[in-house]
Amino acid sequence: MDSGWFDATLAWISAHPVAAGGLIFLIAFCDAIVVLGIVVPALPLLFAIGALIGLGHIDGPYAITCAALGAFAGDGIGYWVGRRWGSRLREHWPFRRYPQLLDRGEQVFRRHGIKGIVIARFVGAIRAFVPAIAGMLGMRPRRYLPMSLLACVLWAGLFLAPGWIFGASYDAVAAVADRLVLVLGGLLLVLALAWAGVLYTYRWFDRHANALLARLLRWTRLHPRLGRYAAALVDPRRPESSSLMILAACLLAIGWAWFALLGTVWMRGEPLALDLSVFQAMYTLRNPLADRLMAGLASIGNWEVLLPAASLALLWLLWRRRWIAAAHWVAALAFGLVLTTGLSQLIDMPLPPTAHSGFGFPSVSVTMTTITFGFFAVLIARELPGRSRVWPYLVAGIVGVLLGFARLYLGAHWLSDVVGGMLLGIVWLLVLGLAYRRHVARSFWMRPLAAIFYLSFAVAALWHAPRAVDPLLERFHAPEPSMVLERDAWWESGWSQLPAQRRERDASRRWALEIQVAGPLEPLQGHLQSLGWRVQPQADWIATLGLLDDDAAPADQAVLPATLGSEAERLLLRRPAGDGRIQALRLWRAPARLADGTPLWIGTTQTLSFERPLGGLFGIWLPVLDDDAAHAAVHRALTGFPMRQAPHPATGAPVLRLRTDRDALAGHDSRPR
Repeated sequence: MDSGWFDATLAWISAHPVAAGGLIFLIAFCDAIVVLGIVVPALPLLFAIGALIGLGHIDGPYAITCAALGAFAGDGIGYWVGRRWGSRLREHWPFRRYPQLLDRGEQVFRRHGIKGIVIARFVGAIRAFVPAIAGMLGMRPRRYLPMSLLACVLWAGLFLAPGWIFGASYDAVAAVADRLVLVLGGLLLVLALAWAGVLYTYRWFDRHANALLARLLRWTRLHPRLGRYAAALVDPRRPESSSLMILAACLLAIGWAWFALLGTVWMRGEPLALDLSVFQAMYTLRNPLADRLMAGLASIGNWEVLLPAASLALLWLLWRRRWIAAAHWVAALAFGLVLTTGLSQLIDMPLPPTAHSGFGFPSVSVTMTTITFGFFAVLIARELPGRSRVWPYLVAGIVGVLLGFARLYLGAHWLSDVVGGMLLGIVWLLVLGLAYRRHVARSFWMRPLAAIFYLSFAVAALWHAPRAVDPLLERFHAPEPSMVLERDAWWESGWSQLPAQRRERDASRRWALEIQVAGPLEPLQGHLQSLGWRVQPQADWIATLGLLDDDAAPADQAVLPATLGSEAERLLLRRPAGDGRIQALRLWRAPARLADGTPLWIGTTQTLSFERPLGGLFGIWLPVLDDDAAHAAVHRALTGFPMRQAPHPATGAPVLRLRTDRDALAGHDSRPR
């Protein structure tokens, strides 16, 4: 779907809330029709409409009514078609194109009776088929219509509810945690794409395996010279022929993609334009809460996590005398590591600015994780019955995507490094999978092996992640600021080159940067603590989840951290301000550095009020307008330091600058200027 069309649609809905009812009706109507439901992206549109409801742009009951009536009308057409054509419905397109969905819908309807109309409305694959089945089976309108209307009303309310809740809480959460919301949303999106990609690819091959196998056998007979190589893989008398053919087809497609990417990266010798765009997007999303989560996820590709699971699986195979499986397992891991390391040394790809050391193209950790989980899926999937064979591949896909997303977020790799690592890992595990499946026909009891592998991986990850977070964050930190100022020049006029506001999309979060500090923070911190200010440690996930506790006093609840660019707060001081409010001072590393090495900091002062949005579901400290009361309080408290104050030329807002280094304090005459 074109994002410009999507944005324009939402803008029109927001500008015409009453007339938008017709569009909401049309979206739900199209979603209920078999063919149009595939073309019209109803789910994201309904989520966005729900968000507009939460933000107050559209009336909620009105939107639910329009969506329910649209769905009811669409289902009514399907019911009429079923009544009109009856059992001949299976002979007509699109029902003959999707007989399996028609069968599943009929199965649901026969099993649950009239309740199946409600149940099927929430099952995307068969939602548009069940009304036609109800008509085809001769259900009377007086029984069908009330239940269909009930199903449509419930569907409209539940499908609009997530966006509604998101919109209602967005203003509150986005004030301090908008980047965290975007990171978590992006992670959920890529997980959903990975899940859908693996699941539907597997199901497509599963449905078409026999037809593809027959076509391949015909090709081998028409091309006897080349066909003998394909015939060595597929033999219609062997039950493994279908899976071998699927592995070979995947190998050809993914191998072509891998070599195309390898050639592009090798010839350019520099990051691709897409690499730079993704890096910049991830860099702007950096925030303290997401940093620790992503660092923990990035550690699951370390040898401390993969080695115990791989070793225990190998020991089990050796104990059960599965020599061929053990040999392929060792070959998969050992040769994969050697190949990846060799390519990383051979291809001279510059590292991202946040990665100060490590391997380049392809990502070793992503490749080894893909090989480990992917080949383990090849080992055990053949032992599972029917459609359950897909779940080891789903696990492999989810683990690989989690690792790749986390390492992109930290700036450890370019996108081409991650994609190249995944493709290389898949190519190698497919080669080993073909070799293993060709030579092994004997089954074995895989449940103990699966339990050993997955449980040992989970235990190792839970043990290693907390210990790896801080080293990873230290390793993949932001580069040093490129702007360099002389200390005296900064004190006189250079301070005006620093930004006057946070660079945020929403104007309400462009907090004024109204204080600059040259020197260590310890003297400033100690002085303010002696006047009643309290240092708040950076809020972690435990403190964040504590905001759900409505029994805790607001004074005991943490202020959520904020970022400046990708920089986390280095110091957060707070004190009571009366009327249940607090005043806060936030300081970050400045986007410039002094030539003599003196630390330079930039910050903001705020008055915060404790609010409980969404009917008190959680509490949160939010900035409020205070007519510069917090700034004046900090100014008065710091009069013992060398300081100056002047309006910033970009905004006219007063900016307080002070020095805390020993030389400045020794020569200070304590007269404010």
